[in-house]
Amino acid sequence: MSKVILKECKNYDLENLVRIINESMEQLGGWNKYIQSGDKVLLKVNLIGPKTSESAAITHSEFVRALVRILKKKGCTVWIGDSSGGAIAGIAPTAQSFKVSGYEKVAKEEGAIIKNFDSEGVVEVTAESNPREKMYLAKPLFDADVVINLPKLKTHSAGIYTGAVKNLFGCVPGLRKAKYHKMAPDPLDFGHIIVDIHKATKFSLHIMDGIIAMEGEGPTAGRVYQANKILISEDPLALDRVAIDMLGLKIEDVPILLASQKRGLGESKLENILIEGDYQEAPKLKNFRLPKRFKTGKKRNYKVLIKVIDFFKTRPKVNLKNCKGCNVCVESCPMEAIDKDTKKINYQICIECMCCHELCMHKAVELKKDNFLAGIVANLSLKSHR
Repeated sequence: MSKVILKECKNYDLENLVRIINESMEQLGGWNKYIQSGDKVLLKVNLIGPKTSESAAITHSEFVRALVRILKKKGCTVWIGDSSGGAIAGIAPTAQSFKVSGYEKVAKEEGAIIKNFDSEGVVEVTAESNPREKMYLAKPLFDADVVINLPKLKTHSAGIYTGAVKNLFGCVPGLRKAKYHKMAPDPLDFGHIIVDIHKATKFSLHIMDGIIAMEGEGPTAGRVYQANKILISEDPLALDRVAIDMLGLKIEDVPILLASQKRGLGESKLENILIEGDYQEAPKLKNFRLPKRFKTGKKRNYKVLIKVIDFFKTRPKVNLKNCKGCNVCVESCPMEAIDKDTKKINYQICIECMCCHELCMHKAVELKKDNFLAGIVANLSLKSHR
């Protein structure tokens, strides 16, 4: 039987957050069950894009601060890591996102370390659902002693809901995410890719920020909803099962969770989930708005999605006019796809992880669209984030 701790929390007051999270951890057996002094602990946040904490699109910076403070007090080295969305549109805004979110400020003030997954290198793993398919996941996930998932309670206009299970898609760095969206445009098929990521990594805990949630057309364009909840579990599917029950949803309503159920990722039956904390059963969130697509039952046109991905196809390219010949791009490429002398990139083996782009100090590695018009559209999109 899986256990989910469900606590009431009305704001992001730091002392209050620390107290509630620590109380919750006692009900799971205490922090010492999961961490030891000297551990390198990675907090995998939800940093979907350059959004502020008050937007409810990302894990709140003060929520992250509370975890950093708790773990630092226990003698741990703390990393804050993620790779932002934007791959479908051919943009990689992770560095900007760390600034806008407030995470960089938190890291500086609390003594944590930022891990931009787009510049940290990758580890090759095999997808459980397709042994012939190689996946490339961010290296800090494997370098850390302990990895903790910090998802946000949100709706998703395409997938209906996003939480602990879906948050691991950020483990795929850079523009590589677009490949998986194209491979599996149907949310159920996409769910199997998410499960593959879970199976290839080891997350000790899942701690959901549901204090302010997002309703409506999430994961970025929805509205803020004051949910006042924190959920904690070792089991990501059990946590999400309790969360969607608060929203009035069932497993069958959320394709990614249905795929997780079929693959045995965790517990999906409420009768087999022990809820403790401030509740013994999940309370319903009053007047919480679900995405319009859920209400209408309208199916997405997946052929159009694939065309959009192809339209925005983006590749890194070295601008020789700006290149200083330092070879940081060459040395940082995990696939050895960049020629040391010509700086030409072998796109047959390039995995679009963005290490070369992120690490070039001279801004010589540019992101170039295959389609000229796509570049204009993407630039307009970036300007709207600023």
